[in-house]
Amino acid sequence: MTRLPRLRIGIVGAGIMGRGHAEVLSAHPEVKITAVARRALEHAQDATVYPGYRELLASGTVDAVSITTPDHLHADVMVAAAEAGVHILVEKPFTTTVEDADRSVAAIRRAGVIAMCLFNHRWVPAYAQAKQQMELIGEPVVGYARKDDTIHVPTEMIGWADQTTCAWFLSSHDIDLLTWLYDDQVAEVYATARHGRLRGLGIDTPDAMQIQARFSRGAVATFESAWIYPNTFPTMVDSYVTVVGESGVIQLDRQKENIQLATEKSYTYPRNMLQRVVHGVPAGAYRDAIHHFVDCARTGAEPLISVESSRHVTAVLAAAHESARTGSPVKL
Repeated sequence: MTRLPRLRIGIVGAGIMGRGHAEVLSAHPEVKITAVARRALEHAQDATVYPGYRELLASGTVDAVSITTPDHLHADVMVAAAEAGVHILVEKPFTTTVEDADRSVAAIRRAGVIAMCLFNHRWVPAYAQAKQQMELIGEPVVGYARKDDTIHVPTEMIGWADQTTCAWFLSSHDIDLLTWLYDDQVAEVYATARHGRLRGLGIDTPDAMQIQARFSRGAVATFESAWIYPNTFPTMVDSYVTVVGESGVIQLDRQKENIQLATEKSYTYPRNMLQRVVHGVPAGAYRDAIHHFVDCARTGAEPLISVESSRHVTAVLAAAHESARTGSPVKL
């Protein structure tokens, strides 16, 4: 399999995730960050700064783009990148409407570029091991996935919480994960949303959502998301997954990740499965997922996560939000 020389990557989006991508990509020996859109990034000092993604793509200085804009702004960048013949790594969720997902997938497949949505949980060792062990518990019956954030996230960490929801921001990971573990797709959803605390703070987005999903082979699952935990909670994210099969059960609790830290001010469980720095080098599932994309872009191999499966996650969440609005189940 032919490998491209050093991959030239441009980063579109200079917020928290843009900085994270830059840190990982700058440490990859076969990657050169050549361009960034809108403003400079700490780990990409040698990159040319362009006023927007269109100018970046027109520069001819990138083989791939890393899209780390807010959730609702992914599609236009993906379509433009595909039309420019540039490979695409996009943060989750893939898009926030089915229409945007469909036009993105169509542009990507028409252009024949490599594209992947960064559902990095598939590289968390425990989750990857769970996938390998699924045959031991038999046909999936019922699952539960909780991903809840502290209120710091919608009020301080991101400035566009009113343009998304906790389900788009958090449950997208879990829907991708369970559809992968089940090896099945969601056929119908029923969802509810609760507003109150965040609206009272001037942020028009649900405090919490719960999605009941029925899969095509009959299994069911609950996806819970909330982002109003008190900031005193020992982790920013509370993440838990269980899958019950006809012959067994798998449980995955990521609240504690093998380290506890007590100071005079707090007691915390520092997280390290997704992102960590070991002896100055980025490591963890986040790094591994990005490196997987780099390898695919350089070799032409199809990524572990297809754009079609990411489109399905978007369809599930779009149906869930419609169900929460109408109070009725929605078929996909």
